[in-house]
Amino acid sequence: MYRGLIFILLFWTGTGALVCQDTSKRQQELESQRVRLKNQIKQINALLFSNTKARKNVLSEAEDIQVRLNVRSELIKVTNEQTNLLTRKINLNERNIEAQNNELEILKGDYAKMIKKSYTSKSKQNRLMFLFSSKNFLQAYKRIQYLKQYARSRRKQGIRIREKTVLLRDLNQTLIVEKDKKENLIKENRLVKVDLKKEQKNQKRLIKSLKQKERSLAAEIIKKEKQTRAIDKKINRLIREAIAESNKVLGKKGKKTFELTPEAKLLAANFVANKGRLPWPLEKGFLVQGFGRQPHSIVKTTTIQSNGVTLATAPFSEVRAVFEGEVMSVVIFKGSNPSVLIRHGNYITVYKNLGKLYVKKGDKVRSKEPIGQVFTNQQNGKTELQFSIFNNIKPLNPKGWVYQM
Repeated sequence: MYRGLIFILLFWTGTGALVCQDTSKRQQELESQRVRLKNQIKQINALLFSNTKARKNVLSEAEDIQVRLNVRSELIKVTNEQTNLLTRKINLNERNIEAQNNELEILKGDYAKMIKKSYTSKSKQNRLMFLFSSKNFLQAYKRIQYLKQYARSRRKQGIRIREKTVLLRDLNQTLIVEKDKKENLIKENRLVKVDLKKEQKNQKRLIKSLKQKERSLAAEIIKKEKQTRAIDKKINRLIREAIAESNKVLGKKGKKTFELTPEAKLLAANFVANKGRLPWPLEKGFLVQGFGRQPHSIVKTTTIQSNGVTLATAPFSEVRAVFEGEVMSVVIFKGSNPSVLIRHGNYITVYKNLGKLYVKKGDKVRSKEPIGQVFTNQQNGKTELQFSIFNNIKPLNPKGWVYQM
């Protein structure tokens, strides 16, 4: 029965250890996310809400609040998952402590019996009598071995009790730390929820005032979208022209994708190998609009299409190439700011809304090399970069390519 119980305890403890390892790994990931989101909120506050003199219109203000609301909501979600994991870990530790306590009691009981038995036959005379009463030398030898084994067993039992006691002390200490951590997370989450509710209330007030202008706002957004589509169409045409020109040089007319030289193939392969690890095109910044077709963040009746992502940053921020390559085009569209297209084999990165340019067509650039400066809109104080990645003419979601985007 005792061996069976020990087997069950060892099996349970081993399984529990594996669960704890997985939980600890996830906790570390979540803590890293939580720190990143808190830093992102600080950046948003510094970049979008510090300049009270900026003449923001109501729509622009509501959009900025939505950016912060999204990050706060994500922070609450991450913190909730952390709290739930800690609850599971605390429950697991409590069960582990109970199991270890039970095993310790069994060990102490067995040890007490051994001591009692040893006490009743502890005199040298009794041990000598036990040896001298042997029928032959072999039996006497076996009895000596038995006495030695019994003494070793007592020592082992004592060591196990000491080890178990230390383990229980450590488990109890861990439990206290985990409970404190959980309590702190709950308090912090409570404060974030208070801020979230205040902002939601403020945004509702702004949206209510926008309701009267919804038609004109929708028309304004559609006009902006039309301009964006025109720019995207021109970028698409520039890429097609670059493909045709490059393939013509290599004697591969008619192909709709880049025909690559061995050097270009290697560059493209290295670009793909760095998927998920590409540096940000800005030293500091955060995502304000994602990739693809989506409803407008405030005027939900209007849909927008984005071939890339929009990143907010500080005024005078420099734009960096995310990978080594060659400047394929520097373009200035009518009614918009310059854009830079950099080719990396059969991949192209596009950097739109630049205020200053540091490069020209044909320049070779290195990863993280500054290529220009982001334009700052003086009317609303926003400094935003539109960043895209293309595989030939196919737009890709930068979120899957750029580190922690």
